[in-house]
Amino acid sequence: MKPASLLIAIVLPVSAFAQETRDLGAHEHGHSTLNIAFEGNRIAMELEAPGADITGFEYAAQSAGDRAKLDAAIAELSKPLSLFALPDAAGCTVVSSTAGLHGEDDDHADHDHATHAEFHAEYMLSCENPAAIDRIDFSYFQTFPNAQEVDVQMISDKGAQGYEVTRDAPVLDLSGLI
Repeated sequence: MKPASLLIAIVLPVSAFAQETRDLGAHEHGHSTLNIAFEGNRIAMELEAPGADITGFEYAAQSAGDRAKLDAAIAELSKPLSLFALPDAAGCTVVSSTAGLHGEDDDHADHDHATHAEFHAEYMLSCENPAAIDRIDFSYFQTFPNAQEVDVQMISDKGAQGYEVTRDAPVLDLSGLI
């Protein structure tokens, strides 16, 4: 199995679990989800974030200002190492990055209510020394002032763990977990 295939095989169950978890509760502003899978020197990441956390609004972009905010947000979301900083000693680089908005064009949305658009981003990183990853600094909270909390699901060869990273404590301690 190719490394990318293995990562997909690892990330998909985590994504399904995260989706199942999200479906159980109401859509919450301030709460994003980040799935992380470590496999060898590769790291796959998937981020889901409510539109209000990223741009400050959840309705379909109508004005030029709204569209500019969306474009700026997608540009920021396309830079994973700026949002989720890994130790320099790990030597990580971005292999691929995609970011976009889902739910903006819902024809069935009640126009008196937000469509609950969500941003979705996927990243693939390559690290020269993944064992050096003992923490992830969430600059995400500085970039997106409306974001309050990120629910993290992580899978490595040492198993699966779940974490909650908040604006008040924006560091995920991974000592001994990679």
